[in-house]
Amino acid sequence: MSIDLKSRPSQSPVDPESLSETEILARTLYGEARGEELAGIEAVASVILNRVAFAQKRGRYWWGSDVKGVCLKPAQFSCWNAGDPNRKKLLALSPRDPAYRLCKRIAHRAVAGDLCDQTDGATHYHTVAVDPYWARGHVPVAEIGNHLFYRGIL
Repeated sequence: MSIDLKSRPSQSPVDPESLSETEILARTLYGEARGEELAGIEAVASVILNRVAFAQKRGRYWWGSDVKGVCLKPAQFSCWNAGDPNRKKLLALSPRDPAYRLCKRIAHRAVAGDLCDQTDGATHYHTVAVDPYWARGHVPVAEIGNHLFYRGIL
């Protein structure tokens, strides 16, 4: 089942800082993986949770120590970058958008701890269409949908 890539913005843009942890996660999943199958969206959620767990084990980490901090850290998830066309969509999503509703359900499960990590602890990912500098020399631990997942990149 593939998710419709078209959003139907019907709300005024919101300030991301005013949104809950679950809402930020849902919007991040929408911006990063809404065209993926269920497993692909869940895998992106797992990466975010794995980053949170890594930071909490260390007491903190530069990418943030909670879901909101990790998702909104500049230059980490492109959908939140100021110039990214997805950002406007994220801030004006319609609650009726089917892809957004799916992302919200996944986000609720993730925050509740009810999401199985299919990424084997990955803290990074990218689409198969790109070759980021940070992935060079590293072997992916998983390939799910159109994304490759990595761990041990710090």
